[in-house]
Amino acid sequence: MASSDLVISPVSNKADRKAFVELPWAIYANDPAWVPPLKGEAHDLITPGKNPFFEHAEAQFFLARRDGQVTGRISAHFDRLALEMPVEQGMGPGTGNFGLFEATDEEDAHALIAAAEEWLRGKGMTRVLGPISLSIWEEPGLLVHGHDHPPTVMMGHNSPAYEAWIESAGYTPAKKLNCYEINIKKGFSPLVQRIVESGEKNPRIRIRHVNKKDFDKEAAIILNILNDAWGKNWGFVPITDSEIAFTGKKLRPIVYEDLIRIAEVDGEPVAFMMTLPDLNEAIKPLNGSLLPFGWAKLLLWLRKPQVRTMRVPLMGVVQKLQSSRMASQLAFMMIELIRRDAVAKYGATRGEMGWILEDNQGMVAITKAIDAFTNKSYQIYEKGL
Repeated sequence: MASSDLVISPVSNKADRKAFVELPWAIYANDPAWVPPLKGEAHDLITPGKNPFFEHAEAQFFLARRDGQVTGRISAHFDRLALEMPVEQGMGPGTGNFGLFEATDEEDAHALIAAAEEWLRGKGMTRVLGPISLSIWEEPGLLVHGHDHPPTVMMGHNSPAYEAWIESAGYTPAKKLNCYEINIKKGFSPLVQRIVESGEKNPRIRIRHVNKKDFDKEAAIILNILNDAWGKNWGFVPITDSEIAFTGKKLRPIVYEDLIRIAEVDGEPVAFMMTLPDLNEAIKPLNGSLLPFGWAKLLLWLRKPQVRTMRVPLMGVVQKLQSSRMASQLAFMMIELIRRDAVAKYGATRGEMGWILEDNQGMVAITKAIDAFTNKSYQIYEKGL
């Protein structure tokens, strides 16, 4: 596929994969908000055999070139688990995705998107949902609000120009995901404090730390709660045991027992909250490489991180409790207990919760109760093929 001197070609060898991974360094060279990912992790993400997403998904990666210089990239992919989901939950039969999208101008953007659509059409897809990079559990959506400050750990960042380019390629908004910022140095309102205190006096409720020595067992408990709690959410795709293991291995260095809580009612695990210190604060100066001294710097930081920001990427309450007062009480208790430790032990001053679906009324109500405000928004788009 060519337009003037523009050539779109599939990634087909080691040099292409290296170019695919390293393109963002050129795109964001002058963007102070961009956080360079660790290149090893970026390679693992797109490598079958490394990323267990490929156990139930298929992908093709494309590069845009002008005069031999790489000027854009995109993934076209579909997830067989997503194809099995009900249509009313956002995914479903015929739904493929594009992701890992970068481009230097609108012509490149449109050509890359067209190549992704053509590949998806050839695989029998009838609809595109994107950008999703690669799994819905990794980096869903295009950043459309909040470009002026760096993303926290495991959150995406992109050029503000992409919004217009994707929309001019015929895409319309499907769902917005918001991230909420909280001042965690100050305590929450008297009402929230009373709810927390009431829960602390309730002998049926136990909020406990995870036990890192029993990591696999704790991960399985969280996975069971997660798949139940999120099972009816828009965009939900079941997360597999091997994906949990892959993510767990990646996150294990930044898992701290007092920042991840499991709530039990009458001895049964029914809710959890995962909080991560913002690793991006430590890796941004490394510029994507752990060599020659990045390893030492990162290990020193990991020993006892002192961070500005804590991120809550995941929390959930089992469905049977979701419409009860107990659900919000457990949420407030976990938020407050982790807040205390985040401030006292890690020096944190701000928290981020996200992503949260814009129409998730329960979670939006909780963010309002703790005086959180939207600081970033990510848009997922759709288009019929």
